[in-house]
Amino acid sequence: MSSQPRPIRGSRPVTPPLNSARSPHSPVSPKSLQPPACRHRDRSPSPMRGYLIPSPLPTRRTRTTSATARAAEGPAFSGVCKCFSRSKGHGFITPSDGGKDVFVHISDIEGEYVPVEGDEVSYKLCSIPPKHEKVQAVEVTITHLNPGTKHETWSGETVSS
Repeated sequence: MSSQPRPIRGSRPVTPPLNSARSPHSPVSPKSLQPPACRHRDRSPSPMRGYLIPSPLPTRRTRTTSATARAAEGPAFSGVCKCFSRSKGHGFITPSDGGKDVFVHISDIEGEYVPVEGDEVSYKLCSIPPKHEKVQAVEVTITHLNPGTKHETWSGETVSS
């Protein structure tokens, strides 16, 4: 008894085409189609790590006219700048009345100074599309500079407060 299957009567033996030779890199099994195991690198602790940044970042330029008008009509709130990164272009404000921190984009900051941690600010709220579940601060103005810290103007000059 042979281990090879017997051909069906009336059929021709099937021979593979000449070009079908497997290369050493061709997949052999579904397991080989999986991407290589990803090594997770250790990340340094960051104050921004726990926050979800909206993607894409909503800017004054990409905001609709109607959303800007609704935000301008709304009430003004006050809070304290929790953190702001000029190089990243965004930061967070802690509201005075408590609640979740509010996202702020660099394009929504009014005035001549870059906000730093501890600055008191006033702002209005605008919802973030597409679901309008989250909000961001718009028309942000610094009302009181944090004493004892160096502040930078948008042109790059440093001023002590």
